[in-house]
Amino acid sequence: MQNDTNLERAIAQVDATLAGTQAAPLVKAFFDEPTFTATYVVSDPATGKAAIIDSVLDFDQASGCTGFASADAVIEYVQQEGLTVDWLLETHAHADHLSAAPYLQEKLGGKLAIGADIVTVQNVFGKIFNEGTRFQRDGSQFDVLLRDGNTVQIGEVTLIALHVPGHTPADMAYVIGDALFTGDTMFMPDYGSARADFPGGDARALYRSVRRLMELPDATRVFLCHDYKAPNRDHFVWETTMLAERTGNVHLHKDVSEDEFVAMRTQRDATLDMPKLILPAIQVNMRAGHLPEPEDNGEVYLKLPLNVLR
Repeated sequence: MQNDTNLERAIAQVDATLAGTQAAPLVKAFFDEPTFTATYVVSDPATGKAAIIDSVLDFDQASGCTGFASADAVIEYVQQEGLTVDWLLETHAHADHLSAAPYLQEKLGGKLAIGADIVTVQNVFGKIFNEGTRFQRDGSQFDVLLRDGNTVQIGEVTLIALHVPGHTPADMAYVIGDALFTGDTMFMPDYGSARADFPGGDARALYRSVRRLMELPDATRVFLCHDYKAPNRDHFVWETTMLAERTGNVHLHKDVSEDEFVAMRTQRDATLDMPKLILPAIQVNMRAGHLPEPEDNGEVYLKLPLNVLR
């Protein structure tokens, strides 16, 4: 990929980590089966500094009740390991689960970050939910807005942010040492790729984003945001390698052309139902995981707009 200096920096970092000249992060996964979501605690073994990626707030849609069991398991691990959380990272505004970032921030500290193009998502869904002028559409609900090539430190380990639009306009992938956290750009090789039909999604952009990530070295550890058990597989898996993705991803292996992928993705997406939590999830996640403000009776409500995501 020509003149992609940010990707070149990421490749050099992975190579240096694999060669042992830079520290490799420790990665602990927490899999939430009700939403098929993997949350990660990524830590620097030398300093105990850590980041939490894509946390989950428990939510029972039928009762409207939220809970913290998933987040509390993360907190217990962080405290048992003596880690200090510097960052709470979102790969995008998720449509399938609510973020627990504000709760984790209250308990553990850290700065909350997401890709700068969250403002595009806020503008689109601010209109869908008729939020009015009180809902800020400038990303100010987050502490830090990351752009392509931005870096942050997790102790002595460097994170390089890469903008990978397609699933949504705001998707970010994070290269941390020799580990790549893909968000929803791709799934396990036997499952394929994420949908690209949400507002602002683009199958062609998704293909190009994945091809960009596939320039990373073969031995790059690849950590996925979701797993759904591919056909003929009876267990959940959320970690693979870039070699496995490049050579074996059923939707995106190296021999699949852009036009072939776009045709497949477009046809497939037309058959999919919307995620069951998309309306509550986006409504909360575009606010950085904060619930809407209580109404005059002191209760919090989520809106259910009708016939807008057909």
